[in-house]
Amino acid sequence: MVPNNDIIRIASSQAAAEQWVQSNVLDFYPGTMIRFVLVGNEALSHDRRVWPSLVPALRRIKNSLNAHDIKNIKVSTSLAMDVLQSTFPPSSGEFRSDIADTVMAPLLKFLNGTKSYFFIDVYPYVEWSADSRNISLDFALFRGRANQTDHNTSLVYTNLLDQMLDSVIFAMRKLGYPDIRLAIGETGWPSAGDMDQVGANINNAATFNRKLVQKITTKLPIGTPDRPGAVIPTFIFSLYDEDQKPGPTTERHWGLLRSNGTPIYDIDISGKRPLSSYKPLPAARTNIPYRGKLWCEVAPGADVANLLSALSYACSQGNQTCAALNPGKQCYEPVSVFWHASYAFSSYWSKFRKQGATCYFNGLARQTRRNPSRGQCNFPSVTL
Repeated sequence: MVPNNDIIRIASSQAAAEQWVQSNVLDFYPGTMIRFVLVGNEALSHDRRVWPSLVPALRRIKNSLNAHDIKNIKVSTSLAMDVLQSTFPPSSGEFRSDIADTVMAPLLKFLNGTKSYFFIDVYPYVEWSADSRNISLDFALFRGRANQTDHNTSLVYTNLLDQMLDSVIFAMRKLGYPDIRLAIGETGWPSAGDMDQVGANINNAATFNRKLVQKITTKLPIGTPDRPGAVIPTFIFSLYDEDQKPGPTTERHWGLLRSNGTPIYDIDISGKRPLSSYKPLPAARTNIPYRGKLWCEVAPGADVANLLSALSYACSQGNQTCAALNPGKQCYEPVSVFWHASYAFSSYWSKFRKQGATCYFNGLARQTRRNPSRGQCNFPSVTL
């Protein structure tokens, strides 16, 4: 994959594209089987300055591969579902107005002309967890206990993944490209999450990925309702848990394996193992959204030196986050780094959660349902 911060440079210089292909493809090919080169990761979800350079960069990379007579490596880019402004029902799928004509139309022309794939990162977990009251968990996990019909097309859907994929197909069709093949650049389900992250557990992760593998590896391809029988190359996110990744706990728990290489749950990605042969999974205890108050406190084993740095950060963000910790104020005592940091973490999280703040602080903090308040000191909380 060409990193996002290289797109503009490669788009403006065939020599830069040639250098990248030499270092990242030719030095390893054909000894290493390379099937796809993706230019950028979800580039249309981020820096707008990159957008005009995306398709030119794809062309440069393709030209370089052609110059070396390499025809069997497909060039594409990996996009997120936010490139669509409508996804439900699937027949309503269409690309965002700010990119439809300027980026998506040229991209689809390139993919169509080179017989490449449209790579989409598609996460039923994200869609379901954002609206778990209205979307059935069984529908998201391929359990097929409920169907949905798109009344514009009469197509019947048994799972959320197919709905999301078909919305992309309909969006491509509306721009005049009905036949470009789909590939799933990323999909998966998190095996753990914070208390405010519904459905992130081993039971659901194993169920989703096992059934995904079963669906994708059938000898007679299933495809989607709009494209029955289509072969869809699919990549599971991810092989390993990314244990140093910042953000909510789910960010660190998408792997099939822990960061030390041990399996989180049994899975056979060849698709040959019957689902009935797996041992029972741990009960799913987080499938109902938590309702109540949460606080943020220092995690066990936190290093004092790192706590001092995190405490300083939390208290420097304004909005009177740490006013109660000043000498003589209600939360000043006991005078302890751990006490002050717990208050600061909880206060910071409650004030800035709506702006994206998390209870993480580089692994120094954790969520708790137990109110850490003492005496006159009331810790701010988050109410779900």
